[in-house]
Amino acid sequence: MYVCLCLGVTDRDIESAVSDGARSWREVREVTGCAGQCGKCACTGKRVMRDAISEQLSFVPDLAYAV
Repeated sequence: MYVCLCLGVTDRDIESAVSDGARSWREVREVTGCAGQCGKCACTGKRVMRDAISEQLSFVPDLAYAV
């Protein structure tokens, strides 16, 4: 889905930025350019970013230690 119509940024672009290490809205904006013009997409972009970070952190496997 398009998040930023001005620059053509999609939710996948934001998710890709998060998977490449972006952990703040500033970092996502630097990579994608999202909310760089009119700014109406900022709320949606931040929500997509938070969801992507939460999803990525939920996949951290539990570590098992040999006894």
